[in-house]
Amino acid sequence: QVRLVESGGGSAQAGGSLRLSCVVSGYVYSRYCLAWYRQAPGKEREGVAAIDSDGSTTYADSVKGRFTISQDNAKNTLYLQMNSLKPEDTAMYYCGADVNRQTPSYGGSCGGIDYWGKGTLVTISS
Repeated sequence: QVRLVESGGGSAQAGGSLRLSCVVSGYVYSRYCLAWYRQAPGKEREGVAAIDSDGSTTYADSVKGRFTISQDNAKNTLYLQMNSLKPEDTAMYYCGADVNRQTPSYGGSCGGIDYWGKGTLVTISS
């Protein structure tokens, strides 16, 4: 069983920054993928940024150059640094884990998600 707990959401002005954190507890295999997804009202959940166990990262086109995903293995924590925020970044942000990665991440998504966090809300005003 893997537990994911997000934090760091909140409100910001357009052009501002926020940093999301996700504490990961439980067992993952040596090859895994962790990712941030988001879901805006009335829209489907979409991948934002993903990081594989080898450290490689992928991003959705909509956030490239603005968002950075990273992990601190000593703290079992996944981060998402979000800069130059836009109103269209408003969404519930979820942390997801693919604990036994079979395919590499692509376009900000893992090949599949085995566990989800409960999410943290990000609201960006213009």
